[in-house]
Amino acid sequence: MYSSLIGMVEKSHRYAQEKDRVKFSHLSASIRGENDSHQVSFDDGKWYCSCQHFNGGSICSHTMAIERILDGMVSQASAR
Repeated sequence: MYSSLIGMVEKSHRYAQEKDRVKFSHLSASIRGENDSHQVSFDDGKWYCSCQHFNGGSICSHTMAIERILDGMVSQASAR
């Protein structure tokens, strides 16, 4: 029993290191900006943010920050 658990833990570490194995299709997060917290989401290849700047150009510092945090786990081609 413990050997299978050890194997799962080892595999999880490898998967976590190999970030190219993971691609997000849906996610939701709250990010605290300088003046307020904003809701950022990614759904079917598109970003959304509750801040005022996002409505004008479909991009903002909040969505860019989440993209950096995810570092390649969201396809930037589909996100734009």
